[in-house]
Amino acid sequence: MTTQAGVKVIGVLTSGGDAPGMNAALRAVVRTALSLGAKVYAIYEGYQGMVDGGKQIRSLEWNDVGGIMQRGGTMIGTARCAAFRTREGRLRAAKNLVEYGIDRLVVIGGDGSLTGANLFRQEWASLLQELVALGEISQDIAAQHPYLSIAGLVGSIDNDFSGTDMTIGADTALHRITEALDQIGSTAASHQRTFVIEVMGRNCGYLALMSSLAGTAHWVFLPESPPETDDWESLMCEVLAAGRAAGRRGSRGSRASRSRRARRSSRSRRSARRGRRGGCGAAAPR
Repeated sequence: MTTQAGVKVIGVLTSGGDAPGMNAALRAVVRTALSLGAKVYAIYEGYQGMVDGGKQIRSLEWNDVGGIMQRGGTMIGTARCAAFRTREGRLRAAKNLVEYGIDRLVVIGGDGSLTGANLFRQEWASLLQELVALGEISQDIAAQHPYLSIAGLVGSIDNDFSGTDMTIGADTALHRITEALDQIGSTAASHQRTFVIEVMGRNCGYLALMSSLAGTAHWVFLPESPPETDDWESLMCEVLAAGRAAGRRGSRGSRASRSRRARRSSRSRRSARRGRRGGCGAAAPR
């Protein structure tokens, strides 16, 4: 497939786990590129679509991304791709991109997706030379695409990427957590029970910390700052029992939300803190 000389050709894909806001990011990429005179191709099903080529790489126009901002997920799909982790798979992906004249990629995804994109960028020149040696493309075609430019948009609810204030999806995830905390609070108060709530975030405590503040939890366990004691459960129960003995029921009840990846370490600073109000709670990421 040929493109008009001098026209920049951009490929955009979403990869890894879907995150709220991916469609809005896709819309912004497509319409901004079109307004600047570039041609845009969507690579469907993430890196799998790049490796497969064919109908998985399709041109997008202005109206193709209309009315998608409010939708969850990603309209161009996402999939795990074992093939792209091999050089063979990346070789096929490079051939498919060159066929469409694509030498600029916008990757919307998390850590693994952007790491894969960077490796692809680093190997680009050698991949094209290998394709030339195999007779898959001509030397002239390879010379027209000496570099692969990458723009990464971090699509992750974890907010765990350095250098960006807010990753795509993190704000929505935080709102969902605080809504759940509000709803659980009334049941906790009614039954005088403690709820342990586990939230996402991998090794980043952003969602845990922010949701614990917004949801008035009284304990928080963060991967970055695990409890000093391995027996934090007993300590938390002691505080809860003392509050009950003092007659504190608490209008919001007792809640605890913890991280799936919260670590136990006696060498780290304690991240569990007694709250000023009745009950106890915690928040930390999964």
